[in-house]
Amino acid sequence: MRNIQLIRLTKKYLDLVFEWRNRADVRKNMYTSHEITKDEHLSWFERISQDKTKIYYIFELDNKPCGVIGFTDINMKSKSSSWAFYSGNPDIRGIGSLMEIAALDHAFNEMELEKLYCEVLESNSTVIKFHKKHGFQQEGIFKKHHFAEGNFWDVHRLAIFKNDWKKCRIDIVNRIKGPYSCGKVYKHNFQITSEQVSQFANATGDHNKVHFDD
Repeated sequence: MRNIQLIRLTKKYLDLVFEWRNRADVRKNMYTSHEITKDEHLSWFERISQDKTKIYYIFELDNKPCGVIGFTDINMKSKSSSWAFYSGNPDIRGIGSLMEIAALDHAFNEMELEKLYCEVLESNSTVIKFHKKHGFQQEGIFKKHHFAEGNFWDVHRLAIFKNDWKKCRIDIVNRIKGPYSCGKVYKHNFQITSEQVSQFANATGDHNKVHFDD
């Protein structure tokens, strides 16, 4: 069983995140794509620490930090947020799907959002397809919206709603080899009572004795 948890980003993880963030394969897909300095990194952390519209998490897999998940532009009036993530160890098979599912579960179950959206550069077509594979729909394209490496790039806006995630989650989880087990952030324990079993039987007309056999 895989143990998955989201841990709030603290100073404890800053050196690790600094290393991940400056990898060429990570920063090339960001709006700020240059190799950042330590001072820039610390300033960024101080800003987000004071900003209630931004929350960043360390994604832990089997008690090992493996990536970053960030929620930004959090708006509790509209119950929406932008988000992004990157893996600290792309060699882990299936790490992207595990992080995406964890982020969507957290957004809709813990943060109680109704909508999650993201922006992806057209050059990052792999991630555009990846998000769509996990239930995101394209809302539009900002034409020639971002300038980098001497070119203007389109930016794809994608989004998913809570009800749509509920519908497609099971199918998506079933694609992953092995069980998807969650840590304390997502794990919910409950007990079905005899009264609830009776209510189910009356509602469905299914009075099979196996439901009532201790």
